[in-house]
Amino acid sequence: MEFLNQQHQVSEPSIMVIFGGTGDLTHRKLIPALYNLAFDQLMPDHFAIVSIGRRNKTTEEYRDELKVALEKYSRNKISESQWERLRDIIYYYQLDFTATEGYDALATFLNGLDERHQTLGNRIFYLAVAPEYFETIVNGLGKSGQASCHYITGEQCPNWQRLVIEKPFGKDLKTAKHLNDSLHAYFAENDIYRIDHYLGKDMIQNIMVLRFANLVFESLWSNQYIDNIQISLGEKLGVGSRGGYYEHSGAIRDMVQNHILQILSMVAMEPPVALTTEAIRQEKLKVIQAITPFTTDSLRDNVVFGQYGAGTVDGEKVPGYREESNVPETSTTETFVAMKLSVNNFRWAGTPFYIRTGKRLAGSSAEIVVQFKSLPNILYFADDKNHQEPNLLVIRIQPNVGVYFQVNTKDFSTQKDIMPVKVETSHLSPNQGNTPEAYERLIYDIMRGDATLFAWWNEVEASWKLADQIISFRENQRHRFPNYSAGTNGPIKSIELLARDGREWWSV
Repeated sequence: MEFLNQQHQVSEPSIMVIFGGTGDLTHRKLIPALYNLAFDQLMPDHFAIVSIGRRNKTTEEYRDELKVALEKYSRNKISESQWERLRDIIYYYQLDFTATEGYDALATFLNGLDERHQTLGNRIFYLAVAPEYFETIVNGLGKSGQASCHYITGEQCPNWQRLVIEKPFGKDLKTAKHLNDSLHAYFAENDIYRIDHYLGKDMIQNIMVLRFANLVFESLWSNQYIDNIQISLGEKLGVGSRGGYYEHSGAIRDMVQNHILQILSMVAMEPPVALTTEAIRQEKLKVIQAITPFTTDSLRDNVVFGQYGAGTVDGEKVPGYREESNVPETSTTETFVAMKLSVNNFRWAGTPFYIRTGKRLAGSSAEIVVQFKSLPNILYFADDKNHQEPNLLVIRIQPNVGVYFQVNTKDFSTQKDIMPVKVETSHLSPNQGNTPEAYERLIYDIMRGDATLFAWWNEVEASWKLADQIISFRENQRHRFPNYSAGTNGPIKSIELLARDGREWWSV
C-alpha cells in the first residue's frame, strides 16, 4: 500500500484501454499521470495505451493533442526523449462506445497490439465516461469475450482483465445494486476498481502510518482521550458548467457517500491484522456498518443542508446556485451539508464525528482535525489568565499538504503565560521532493493489482444505506434556500450544530 515502498516492484505487461479518450479527465489527469509514471520509471517495460473516442481523428492528431495537455498539466517538466517513448505506445481508436456494435473489432485490434508490444493479453479497461454508459460498455466487453477470463470460464487464465469505474457508482442503493449486478455479469469483484481519487492523496494514505507507526497517537486513539473528530472538505468554486450533473447529485451523493465516508472509515478503523487489501477493507467496512442509523428525530437534529446564494469570492461577485447554468430557479438541491455522526463501537462510543462539505465557501481546503480532551482546569489553568487550548492533530489533505500537532508551551516573551504552538511538517517543504499526485498512485496500484485504495462493493453498499436515509429526509423537507452567501463558511445552522455541544468548527 505504501507508494514509496513499492517503487521497485515492477508492474506486469498490459494494455490500458481508456473509454472517453478525448474527454477532460483523460487530458487533465490520466495521460499526465501515465507520463509521470513513465518519467519515474514505474511504467511496465511492455505497455500500450489505447484511447477510445467517438470523434474522427488519427492517432498522430491525438498524440499531438496529448502533448499540449501534458505541457499544461504534468507535474514534471516534459522531457522530449521521455515523451517520444510514451508517444510511440499511444493509439487512438474510434468507436461509438454508446452502441452495442464494434467491440469484436476492438478485441481484434487489441490482440494485434499484444503481439506488437508483448502485453500478454492483460487489460486495464478505464471507463472515463458518464455513468450512463458504464453498463453498455461492460456488456460490449463481455459479449466480445474481453471480460474477466477466469470469472467467465471458471478456469485458471494466463492473463487478467481489470475494470476501473469512476464515481458516481449509482445514485442510490437501488441503482448501485443494479449497476453492480451488471458489472458482476462479466467481471469478478477482485477485478473491479471503483476509483476514489481522494484515497490516492498523500495525507489520506498517511492516516494509517500516523496511527499505526506512532505509539503516541495510537495509544490515545479512542473515546478515552479524543473529544471529537472533524472532517471538512470545502471548495471556493461553484458548480460552474456542471449544473446539470450537480442537480442530480448534490453534496451528499457527490461528496458524503464516497469521499467523506471513506476518509472517516480510515480514521476510525481498528488496526488490521495485516497490511493486505482484504484485512484493511474488512476494518473499514466495520466502521461504516457501526455508524448509528438515523431516525427522523436525529436527522432533524444532526443534519444541516445548505445552498449558496450570490456573494463575493476573492473580491469578485459570483452568482447563486439557482443562477448557474442548467439549474432550475426553484432548485432544492443541496450544495452544502454538515452532520454529526456516531460510531457505535467500543473504541468510539460517545465521541462525535462532525463532517461538512460545500461549494462556494470562504476557502478551498480539505482537512481532518482530531481534538483531544482538555486537562482539568487546575495548576496552569486554575484562573482566567491562561486560556486552555486543546491539543489538536491536524491532517491537511489539500491544498497545503501536511500534518501538525498543536501543543501548549510557555510564552517566552512573558513570565507565566502559556500559548499554543504547532509542531508541523509539510509536503511542500523542499526535502519532500515533487510528490506523486493521486491518479499516479492509483493507476500504479491498478497496474500492480493492488486494490487496497479502491472501494469494494460491501463498502459501497453500506455507504449507500446511510446516504439514502439522509437523501430521503432532505427530499421530504421544505427548504428555505439559498441559506448562505457565496464566500462564507456555510449556513448559520452548521455553526449551531456544534455550538449546542459546546464545540466549534476549527479553522486551521
